[in-house]
Amino acid sequence: MFNFSPHREKFFDLFKQSAENALAGAKALKEMFERYDNPPESWKKLKDLEHEGDRLTHRTIRSLNQTFLTPIDAEDIHALTTALDNVMDAIEAGASRMVLFKIDRPTAAALELSEIIVTATEQLVKAVSHMPRLDDIDEYCIEINRLENTATTSTARRSANCLKTAPRPWMSSSGSTSMRSSNPPPIVAKTSPISSRVSA
Repeated sequence: MFNFSPHREKFFDLFKQSAENALAGAKALKEMFERYDNPPESWKKLKDLEHEGDRLTHRTIRSLNQTFLTPIDAEDIHALTTALDNVMDAIEAGASRMVLFKIDRPTAAALELSEIIVTATEQLVKAVSHMPRLDDIDEYCIEINRLENTATTSTARRSANCLKTAPRPWMSSSGSTSMRSSNPPPIVAKTSPISSRVSA
């Protein structure tokens, strides 16, 4: 049954709860990386937060389907709800890979990225808290974009360092490319028994 009242606070309150849940997940991931004394238990905590994010997402979508007059476009509500859920999903996925891949210790790059994620989700909460007003929301969006660029640059730099230290069997000890000139063995044609009988 459709509800014809806009219920402005309902959707924006759910957005804020989803953003705050993502922030809690980001802080839990950072704590997991800093302590790293019981990764499976830390992952369990993040899975609980991910399930809470799913619950909020389902609640928002259910309310959307039951509301005829929405405070903003229904497509925008659905897109923002999905995006907020994806943030928490990605955070939980990072923790899961640390456990499933049996990583001994998080790298310095992972610690740096976890701090960026916390800062970005803090800005996300501030941005969502301003809705439905749009005053000053650009400030938070710009900062989130800057943090994303910082994370991308950091990831690229660390990847380049991995390539520098990775063994390269085609390089000589002097650093130059080693081209081995060796003639391939001659190809000897083998005659099958069947073709031998036919030719005979």
